[in-house]
Amino acid sequence: MTNFRRQYVMKKKIILCLLSGILGVSLLTGCSSKINEDATVVTVGKNEVTLGEANFYARMTQAQWETYYSSYLGEEMWKQEAEEGVTYEESVKKDILTQLEQMAVLKDHAEEEGVGISEEESTKIKEAAKAFVKANKEDDLEKVSGSTKSVESVLEMLTLNQKMSTVIGNKADSEVSDEEAAQKSMDYVSFPFTVTDEEGQSKELTEDEITALKETAKTFAAEGKTAEDFKAYASEKGYEATTVTFDSESTSVNADLLAAAEGLKAGETTEAIESDSAVYVGRVTSLLDRTATDAKKESIVEERKSELYKTTVEKWVKDAGTKVDKGNWKKVDFQSLKVTIKQVEQTEEEAN
Repeated sequence: MTNFRRQYVMKKKIILCLLSGILGVSLLTGCSSKINEDATVVTVGKNEVTLGEANFYARMTQAQWETYYSSYLGEEMWKQEAEEGVTYEESVKKDILTQLEQMAVLKDHAEEEGVGISEEESTKIKEAAKAFVKANKEDDLEKVSGSTKSVESVLEMLTLNQKMSTVIGNKADSEVSDEEAAQKSMDYVSFPFTVTDEEGQSKELTEDEITALKETAKTFAAEGKTAEDFKAYASEKGYEATTVTFDSESTSVNADLLAAAEGLKAGETTEAIESDSAVYVGRVTSLLDRTATDAKKESIVEERKSELYKTTVEKWVKDAGTKVDKGNWKKVDFQSLKVTIKQVEQTEEEAN
């Protein structure tokens, strides 16, 4: 998943978080000082993002991370390095700031793209903000800048962002040829160098057993070349053939088998292909699997939409120019405040 796609998914999760709306907020170090929610954190062109908006958006993102990733990264997750010389806090806050800049600049271009917030959407935003504020303690809301004003503003930005993503993405070229998206199909049998014993434990074959297995695979491949139905032939020999669709960039197929299959015509069978962990024998069944090719076309179009949106917004931000108040942004500190999403049991009526 690209970094842009991760950000987009996170934004959608934040919306869901707001609608469910129950937070767990606890102070870890020092004392919580009240921030000036009207102070400016970032200016993009003529639009500003306030500290209240930035803090609330950041805390919602923090809540997602701490709820779903702390079990893997530990309680001190924000101090750990996400990459060399960069902590998770620094990395996530950098991504958040980029997202805030992008959402701010979208306001400048929404009208020219015919995008706005409808009366119905505005009503839903107000209802969601009201429900969120009602569901959380006043002291907790203050720490995360969860005022009705900030919540509504962030939801409006997210709504515009989502709608603009669709409008801009729809300008991408949606024509994809069969040649560009072509997906082949293949049936193959693997002869692995490990087996599972009666107790369910994995066991590696001995060198002699591997040598014998390779000979078995070679015989299987030689006889399989003349078999009319490869899958039936495999079954007859006591093996199960796996069906896959692929192209030259596929990672779901062993690289050595993929290389061998790439040069074959439909109906042709590979030799016994040796790898580090198994021997493979495969038969190419089609040079253009219709279902897989059509699915690939959809994937290519979605990638084009995502890339067009990304490059368009990045250009708009660059053209508009940005200014960040580092002092105000520094006040959003993940290491002093813990924020999680509380799991609330729903009644059957609420769930439906």
